[in-house]
Amino acid sequence: MKIHSEGRNILIILMMILVVINLSAWMFIRPVAIPIVFTVISAVLYLLVMNFFRSPHRKFTGNRRNVVVSSVDGTVVALEEVFEPEVLKRNCIQLSVFMSVFNVHANWYPVDGEVTLVRHHSGRFMAANLPKASIENERSTIVIRTDDGREILARQIAGAVARRIVTYAEPGDRATIDEQMGFIKFGSRVDLYLPLDTEILVKIGDTTTGGITEVARLKDISHV
Repeated sequence: MKIHSEGRNILIILMMILVVINLSAWMFIRPVAIPIVFTVISAVLYLLVMNFFRSPHRKFTGNRRNVVVSSVDGTVVALEEVFEPEVLKRNCIQLSVFMSVFNVHANWYPVDGEVTLVRHHSGRFMAANLPKASIENERSTIVIRTDDGREILARQIAGAVARRIVTYAEPGDRATIDEQMGFIKFGSRVDLYLPLDTEILVKIGDTTTGGITEVARLKDISHV
């Protein structure tokens, strides 16, 4: 299993801490059942944290024309028409996918195009599945202009546990749905803001795979 670069230092430090704790337990604590319990708990904890930072290689094999792909692994928790007040300043379809602590935490670009804006917003750390999290939590906004000129906004949102948003995207970068735009440590969610005439292919409660699951199709404007 490949480990994401964002997790390597954390895993090394955690390993050192657990080794010290367990060696001390085996050397100084009796009965032996207590060190055994320490070791089992430590192993489970380490495997859970390692699971957070797995980094699968993914390649989208579908029709890329006008496709919108889920940025993350998780569950669709919001799908509605909203007014996006911070960047686009217009009505859009908001499609939100929530990541649990058991999901892959890497974030993929939802569309092919050019990154035109990256903006960090300070904020709170409420539970990421709450509606207010989109506008009140710590978040990072990425706007991608597709090759036919439409703007797609992707927003990484921190949650009650996730306190670290990493954004790789920079203005001027070429975005492709096979590449990662960022990482949110220990879960949270990503919101996509899509044009109102977009065809939505998922519903509330559906599970998605980042970089793979087609969640929408943009209206074909090549002949308009």
